[in-house]
Amino acid sequence: MRNPRKNTTFNRKSLLAAVGLVTVASFALSACGSGDDSGKPVAEVSSDTGTKKAATVLDKPFKKPDLVLTDTHGKKFDLREQTKNKPTLIYFGYTHCPDVCPLTMSNIAVAKKSLPKSEQDKLQVVFVTTDPDRDTPSVLGKWLKAQDPDFTGLTGDFATIQGGARTLGISIEPTQKDKNGKVVSMHGTQVIAFSPKNDAGYVLYGEDATVDDYTKDLPKIIKGEKP
Repeated sequence: MRNPRKNTTFNRKSLLAAVGLVTVASFALSACGSGDDSGKPVAEVSSDTGTKKAATVLDKPFKKPDLVLTDTHGKKFDLREQTKNKPTLIYFGYTHCPDVCPLTMSNIAVAKKSLPKSEQDKLQVVFVTTDPDRDTPSVLGKWLKAQDPDFTGLTGDFATIQGGARTLGISIEPTQKDKNGKVVSMHGTQVIAFSPKNDAGYVLYGEDATVDDYTKDLPKIIKGEKP
């Protein structure tokens, strides 16, 4: 999946050295995808975010996407309503991804297990497919079960999913074939954490976030605190 990506680099160190508060166009937050970025929101990056931290704290948090999709049981899932006032991690990806998507979900799953059972039960992890034609509820359910059976998998109309991702500054494109004829899905690889206090997406993680990063930060995410 890395080869077909059109990567953009968010050089936090140089930007923060230049100014105390940095305003970054949302397309710069996306690790891949080359769609039209006009009209997307802007994320303000906190000046107190350390250059060695995996977490990027947003001074202007994102609203939780207004998405009504289908879960792995074939039932309607209203994202805002069913994750209301719950610490929530949202990620857009696809089950046929050979590397980043399964690694990201695995890192979160392993870190989640380090939490006390009461906190594990509070955390909502939502995986929204960027490849709904292949990621049926059944396919999503089997794939996520291998990661964590309590993770929520959502599928539905691609345009609806793309629109929801766009509100978070995440670019995704329809599946296409690469030069070898393999079907791939180009998408941003950010994980966004939403606070249980106000349902705002206030922390951003890139694809380089490790198990240790999530293990260290999840207890604070559970409480809606800054990592």
